[in-house]
Amino acid sequence: MVDTPTEYDESFEEMEVEDDEFDRLIGIVGDGVIGVAGGLVGTAMMTGVLLIAESVGVFSRESFAELGGLAGLEVFGPAIVIGYLVFLFNGMVPFPLLFAAVMEYLPGERPPVSGMAFGAILWTGFVIVFYEGFGGLGLVLYVGLTLAAHLAYGLGLGLVFEYLATRPDSLV
Repeated sequence: MVDTPTEYDESFEEMEVEDDEFDRLIGIVGDGVIGVAGGLVGTAMMTGVLLIAESVGVFSRESFAELGGLAGLEVFGPAIVIGYLVFLFNGMVPFPLLFAAVMEYLPGERPPVSGMAFGAILWTGFVIVFYEGFGGLGLVLYVGLTLAAHLAYGLGLGLVFEYLATRPDSLV
């Protein structure tokens, strides 16, 4: 005997479609949280390396103050704090979104390796924008430590993407 679909079965199928749409929305929000978490970890790792660079005299936190001034946000608080918050926001929102969009086109079979390539790409802009006229050994240290900072950012971003993407309920 062949089962014929009933009116109840059809409405049940429609409910499944709605649930799939809901799951997709939840997945999108979840993926956004993964990006923010990855950006936070990556930016924290990058900040650690930049603090080392500052301790050897080849980077200055005043660069963050200039970043806050460029954004016109210095009226909301100390320029260094506002500048660092702008830096943190960029590391947590637009850059992880960009990484998620281009990750499959970057070299490396795993997200941490792709993340390091992504960090190296971001470094090309950073190294020019935050350059303060170093020469000799200072220039070598500046280039090396800022590159290391960006590789650390990409590594942290990629590790979080990889870890959270392998969770059973993730859509990344």
